[in-house]
Amino acid sequence: MKILVICQDLRNTGTSEGIVSRSFIYRLKEAYPDFNLEVLYLKCDENENQSELLQANRYKEVLINRSLPLYINWINRIAWRITGTSLNDRYFEKQYGKELKKVDASKYNYIFLRSSGLNYELILGALENLPLLQKSIVNFHDPFPVYWDTGSQTALTNLELQRLKRMQRVVNTAAVCISPSKLLSQDLEFLYGTKKPFLTVPHQFSEKVFDQDDKFEIRPTEKKISISYHGAVQFGRSLDLFLDAYLELLEEFPLWKEDTELVLRIKGPSVEGLIKKSQESFNIKILEIASFYISYREQKEQDDILLILENSSPHSNILPGKAPVLSSLQKTIFALSPKRSELRGLMDKKYVAAFNDKTEIKLKLANLINEALIRKDQKVDIFKDYFDLSEFKKSLDTVREAFDKL
Repeated sequence: MKILVICQDLRNTGTSEGIVSRSFIYRLKEAYPDFNLEVLYLKCDENENQSELLQANRYKEVLINRSLPLYINWINRIAWRITGTSLNDRYFEKQYGKELKKVDASKYNYIFLRSSGLNYELILGALENLPLLQKSIVNFHDPFPVYWDTGSQTALTNLELQRLKRMQRVVNTAAVCISPSKLLSQDLEFLYGTKKPFLTVPHQFSEKVFDQDDKFEIRPTEKKISISYHGAVQFGRSLDLFLDAYLELLEEFPLWKEDTELVLRIKGPSVEGLIKKSQESFNIKILEIASFYISYREQKEQDDILLILENSSPHSNILPGKAPVLSSLQKTIFALSPKRSELRGLMDKKYVAAFNDKTEIKLKLANLINEALIRKDQKVDIFKDYFDLSEFKKSLDTVREAFDKL
């Protein structure tokens, strides 16, 4: 059997899609060690990506030109208003399409297409090679177009509707469509009005696809219990109520000033406000974002309670890429989520609080701190076996079965 995985982001610097796509390839080889696995990486930068860590039988990368010709940019200022189609979008899609046209789909039993970012250029570029698309298993990592992303502020314009129509062609042509979340799969089926089921293949994580270089020092913990969040505070993700809840707990339980700390490695427009809010507390440390592997090591070696922020919309239908990462650490995870959330369906309710309910955040955080103080260093399987290799293989076998019936 021969499998081809075509990716848009395999960077080893800690991008969300880079983490899950690299892990997907490695775990795919673990699930089917006897299959011949080839990788085509359509990259947009010249950085070295340590492709040898992926364990593919054959690896090829092609640099995609991301420079937009000036004339297209000028014409597009008028054209999109008349046609409802962005010439800029189409230009970049065709850059990927040029390379996809070179792929002979008949050589492979299964082909996976994985885009990244907001624009899905690689997948839309596959419309340039319909025989390839007809044989492809297409992964939707986020809602598309962006208007339907629950964390987006994008307006519903003719541009978005034209993008929807183009992606509908992809959905109708592709062999199988998948997403990492059950809720996202349900929503995309409805959005594209298709009778073709979107199957669910959750995000994966393997630390083996990253250079495990221990030469860089990590932040030492200063308290018995360390609570941490590493990531962005933007696109609807907010730490304000969580910070308020933690500060109130420190006043109600003075001993926790000696026993606990909150470490935030964050970026985003609200960082300055969080610094001002916490500046009088010695228990809160707000630091710069670290590289992925340093961040991973800190959480693995130093932290006890790991925070996941979902967006502050009424629902979140995505599976955060950091879920399998943090799950692999077997530590307590606390999620701030909306009422309709993929994470809520995967986690025990004691580990999830409504992002907009300070009372619930405070109560559940207090319980988790007490548990951590009593059972320091005890392993916790928040997601049970959901991200195990055996479960991953089951989901892949379901995809293969659907493909083989075509």
